[in-house]
Amino acid sequence: MKSYSIQEINEVINGVIYGTTSQSITATEQLEKATTSEISFIGNKKYEKYWSASNASIAVVNEDISIEPGENRAFIKVKNADLAMSQILALFAPPTPIFHNNIHKSANVDETAIIGEGARIGAGCYVGPNVKIGANATIYPNVTILDECTIGKNTIIWSGTVVRERCHIGNDCIIHPNATIGADGFGFRPCKEKGLVKIPQIGNVIIGNGVEIGANTCVDRGKFSSTVLGDGCKIDNLVQIGHNSKLGKFCIMAGNSGLAGSVTLGNGVIIGGSASIKDHTTIGDGAIVGAGSGVTCDVPAGKTMLGYPAVEARDALKQWAILKRMVCDSKK
Repeated sequence: MKSYSIQEINEVINGVIYGTTSQSITATEQLEKATTSEISFIGNKKYEKYWSASNASIAVVNEDISIEPGENRAFIKVKNADLAMSQILALFAPPTPIFHNNIHKSANVDETAIIGEGARIGAGCYVGPNVKIGANATIYPNVTILDECTIGKNTIIWSGTVVRERCHIGNDCIIHPNATIGADGFGFRPCKEKGLVKIPQIGNVIIGNGVEIGANTCVDRGKFSSTVLGDGCKIDNLVQIGHNSKLGKFCIMAGNSGLAGSVTLGNGVIIGGSASIKDHTTIGDGAIVGAGSGVTCDVPAGKTMLGYPAVEARDALKQWAILKRMVCDSKK
């Protein structure tokens, strides 16, 4: 079991210790459930009220905290408790699943594939012709990587993921279980003779560096050219990204949200959970789309959009206030 003193923990996060405690810390936990051997966090002043009832000996807190730690308890004050929390969680993280061999004997790796130094490939994986897997990449069991794909160095692909032919994933990415990279885009056209004719999807997917894609998410390949996810994008579980969409750097898409085909997101765009974006729409740098919203037209940079159909947040709030007042008036 890992165990750290408050001084050893503070060496990691470089905060300022207030109070004293000799208690060794063996785990992290939320305030309400923490024991004396666990460290917790107060990332917002509204949670200060829970500290007195908590059994935690140590809490990482923001610099503006207004309470005292108490007897034999201590705070580590930092500029951003949430960021410090991520460092401490990494400190206590359990080991990753074990690989007894770099390439499991049941993995099917084509003879033309190039496997980088230190890369690991788990049981039941398929690695197709002319695939390139970078140094220290980790491919967990039962992953399929089809012809001519590239996987960057240090990238982790979890079990059940399928990477279709000619798709490219950058360095330091994480692809969670059962994601699909490069499925056919949804393209059909009416035809008198056949009803609906499938439009061939002959493009690919290009994913930048430091991208994380959640479980059961699908990124469709381009009809022609590429569907592109820029560096640092973070995509939640159960997200749909349509063919030929292009995401700038550091975009966030929360669970159950979706982009139709040929959507363009600027840098730093945030898409809330269950939001949907119409095809051929452009959303500018730093814009925010609220949860459950439906975007049907272009959004300028920096705007916050709410509602269905989505309008600027202040307009949406005014509309909701008017509707609420109308309902209340009708009951009088």
